[in-house]
Amino acid sequence: MKARIPGAQGGSQRNMMKQIQQMQADLEAKQAEIEQTEFSASAGGGAVTVTVTGAHEIRNIELKPEVVDPEDVEMLSDLIIAAANEAMKKAEDAMEQAMGAVKGALGGMGLPF
Repeated sequence: MKARIPGAQGGSQRNMMKQIQQMQADLEAKQAEIEQTEFSASAGGGAVTVTVTGAHEIRNIELKPEVVDPEDVEMLSDLIIAAANEAMKKAEDAMEQAMGAVKGALGGMGLPF
């Protein structure tokens, strides 16, 4: 049994499959690009900055000297967590935006998404 794409006939079905394959390759390339991209976010007015990759790996944590208070380690932990979470959200948003563009294009071809 052959899979049929709605609205596609013969040669146009082959062309549509080529377009889908190209879009898949583009999507994979965009995913790889985003996974290598670094995203940074700060907390505490720039006292703590965390940099992550699109693959959600922490690359760097930068602390301003004035935020390092041995009497208030809990506040420093909170700032690091806040900055890390915001950087991860930026990475996730970039990936969702890239996926949305491809899904929109596939939806325009009559494919359900």
